[in-house]
Amino acid sequence: MNRRSFVATGLGAAFWANETLEAYQNNVRTASKPADLRITDLRVATVADAPMRCPLIRIDTNQGISGLGEVRDGASATYALMLKSRLLGENPCNVDKIFRKIKQFGFHARQAGGVCGVEMALWDIAGKAYNVPAYQLLGGKFRDSIRLYCDTTESPDPKVYGERLKKRMDEKGFTFLKMDLGYDLVENIPGAVSRPLGLTQRNTAMTQHMFTGVELTDKGIALMAEYVGKVRDVIGMEIPLAADHFGHIGVNSCIRLGKALEKYNMAWLEDMIPWQYPELWKQITDQVNIPTLTGEDIYLKEDFVKLCRMHAVDIVHPDLATSGGLLETKKIGDACMELGHAMAMHFAGTPVSFFANVHCAAATENFLALEFHSNEVPWWDDMVKGVDKPIISKGFAKVPEAPGLGIELNEEVVKQHLVPGTGYFEPTKQWDQDRGNDRLWS
Repeated sequence: MNRRSFVATGLGAAFWANETLEAYQNNVRTASKPADLRITDLRVATVADAPMRCPLIRIDTNQGISGLGEVRDGASATYALMLKSRLLGENPCNVDKIFRKIKQFGFHARQAGGVCGVEMALWDIAGKAYNVPAYQLLGGKFRDSIRLYCDTTESPDPKVYGERLKKRMDEKGFTFLKMDLGYDLVENIPGAVSRPLGLTQRNTAMTQHMFTGVELTDKGIALMAEYVGKVRDVIGMEIPLAADHFGHIGVNSCIRLGKALEKYNMAWLEDMIPWQYPELWKQITDQVNIPTLTGEDIYLKEDFVKLCRMHAVDIVHPDLATSGGLLETKKIGDACMELGHAMAMHFAGTPVSFFANVHCAAATENFLALEFHSNEVPWWDDMVKGVDKPIISKGFAKVPEAPGLGIELNEEVVKQHLVPGTGYFEPTKQWDQDRGNDRLWS
């Protein structure tokens, strides 16, 4: 007796009730044979002001399953398109194998955007092929919802800034906040900043912090600390408040400012100097009793591990669209956890990259909070379907249970917000044949 005949008989019914069989059929993607999946295409559609310019990618397969990914905000879609010829014909479920093949084409900061966007899309396909959410493929989840921290538009008036932060708490229920705290607040006050004549925070933006010659005076530090104190008066001391965008000031100014901020119990001090100087970071961390944090521009796990082995910072801060994608970011979290460090996550983009972050955060034990940068984009939620709305509720995002990333694009809304002059996932045949000798050894 074959299996079909066995199931059709009363003997089969003794093992499986009809409703059980129907439920099983409904939950299996019978059109998908994961072992036979092959990548057939890669296309892009670039969204404007979401909150930044964000290229979306779509990887198609021979079985009609497509996966969505996103190139990091501000980066070029070309970073993903140049990978297309190296992806065609590959089985997208072999995510780690493909990542190892293409990761040489990424680098720190935005240059990693193509590799990371492709990696997101591969997990979306694999999850759909096996009918499980992406977090399950990463080993399962530690949490059902993801805590978010929210950036806020700055103001020279600390009371105005405080009220804006408090509005985040009252209207959206955010339980974790971040503010910008640049020396531009005091640079025009006599005696607050010492610097070479003619330099401003704006025209030192392309010079690394230690090489600008800009230092804060005691007066400038006192004024900046007083500013934070007035913000704390509005929002209270209980809620975590992180600080970022200090300006390109020297290491000693970072230390002195950090010490002045200790009494305001900051959640962390972010990117005070470039991440590439772990010894200098350790000087700051060792002398300031506030958590320090860096990492949004680091590609791959090795430099994160170096920072944590040195205890150069207290918290790592990868951007999944830079760090290597979902699996690499989970590896970063796991490695840093073993060394005693928490992991927050940087993010600014569309719901596609957002939900890739959500799945990774769910699967990483030492996760702390995920950045949300689109509070003022009214159509942001509308870009995707398949998840509960609003996406952000009481400062948290629910982890999707649908296969892959758990979302589908709302084509009509995305088309309304494309960068002018660009198309919606138009053919990219010109990238089918781009080849080179990619081997990294002789």
